Amino acid sequence: MATSSPTSSSAEIAVVILAAGQGTRMKSRRPKVLHELAGVPLVGHVLATADELGASHIVAVVRHERDAVAAVITEQLPATIIVDQDELPGTGRAVELALGGLPAGFSGTVVVLSADVPLLDAGTVRGLIDSHVHAGNGVTLLSAHVSDPTGFGRIIRSNGAFEAIVEQKDATPEQLTVSEINAGVYAFDAAALTAALAQIGTDNAQAEKYLTDAAAGIRAAGGAIEAVPVADPWLVAGINDRVQLAAAAAELNARIVRGWQLAGVTVQEPASTWIDLQAVLAEDVELLPGTQILGATVIERGAVVGPQTTLRHCEIGENATVSRTDATLSVIGANASVGPFAYLRANTVLGEGGKIGTFVETKNSQIGRGTKVPHLSYMGDATIGEYSNIGAGSITSNYDGVNKTRTTIGDHVKGSSNTVYVAPVTIGDGAYTGAGAVVRKDVPAGALAISVTPQRNMLGWVEQKRPGTAAAIAAAAADDSSSE
Repeated sequence: MATSSPTSSSAEIAVVILAAGQGTRMKSRRPKVLHELAGVPLVGHVLATADELGASHIVAVVRHERDAVAAVITEQLPATIIVDQDELPGTGRAVELALGGLPAGFSGTVVVLSADVPLLDAGTVRGLIDSHVHAGNGVTLLSAHVSDPTGFGRIIRSNGAFEAIVEQKDATPEQLTVSEINAGVYAFDAAALTAALAQIGTDNAQAEKYLTDAAAGIRAAGGAIEAVPVADPWLVAGINDRVQLAAAAAELNARIVRGWQLAGVTVQEPASTWIDLQAVLAEDVELLPGTQILGATVIERGAVVGPQTTLRHCEIGENATVSRTDATLSVIGANASVGPFAYLRANTVLGEGGKIGTFVETKNSQIGRGTKVPHLSYMGDATIGEYSNIGAGSITSNYDGVNKTRTTIGDHVKGSSNTVYVAPVTIGDGAYTGAGAVVRKDVPAGALAISVTPQRNMLGWVEQKRPGTAAAIAAAAADDSSSE
């Protein structure tokens, strides 16, 4: 199908999005249309397509979990008209109610999309509208040739021309062999659609008001109908269960990954790399196997991410490296390094050239340029200046059982291993801490903070308190040998 700019731009377009279904085959408390694909709800993909079309009006028909679905729709496209489906079932009834939500006298083209058909792009829909307007049809619909048409309405043709749409449950054995299916995407003449919907009933196997019967009504009234096959059946693939959701996710991800590869991103193992639609990657970014780039993550030129790394809504600076890390809502500066096995929780900011090393957890902390938190540490609710070094095994004790408070560490601070910073506490510029220090008071600039406790050796304790153990036997043997 052609995907050039529409010649119908002067005609008014209304888009109807069918989002009322329960989606029982998903077996989920979450409405089907709110399940995500590449970080976006299914209905969000369809809303984006409708918005890109530049439609005069967008109407969404909702019913199951009405408030939750409507909230997502209005958050993404506030101008969307929300219409509630009533007790009468069927897509025909849904569209009939949607027409009632349009301004009186609307006379343009009505495009009908399904909220569970997320891969359909605006270019394909524009081509459908072009074909519809040029031919002067009453209705033009998209179809697809598929290897397994089970469950779909069949496109019946006579000498190559459209004749009818027959639903699976109403089809004859001969009709069931047809591989061309109705994709459920339509462009209607508004007046013809309104008239046809008023005439159709529920005399069918499912006792529903079928939108497909409106097509038959338009034809009976002398309107022209055309079914236009898409070259790529994935564009009109519907999502009805989690198997189909996973298949569509894999297909969409493969296309996203390929697009970034063509844009200059190295993806070492596309099959194990996942990239959400909202992510933005610069040229010369390198993604190693097992990496997930989720949400609105931005990665700048030359950064290397992975392997086995998950980034959610993060910003990664130029030439940074992030290895075997889980990070959320974090900012990693240029030339910084993170991991392996680091855990960055929300509001972590690592400055240029800084380091968050092995088995380090951070949360709500700002770590300055050139500062290193090398390994086995927890920095929560902390502000750390530039070019400081936090020794292995150090923590900020930021929670007193009631409140969380901050630790402030200055520039060029040298913290020794196993230092505990008991918040709220401030460490001045250039200060040091001794190994194992428990810092409860502010440390002036340039001072050394130490916790001095004399070491006591309680002789014979093991043999007295743990008699008969392997340790006691070893100790006794050592005593015997030393006394010889």
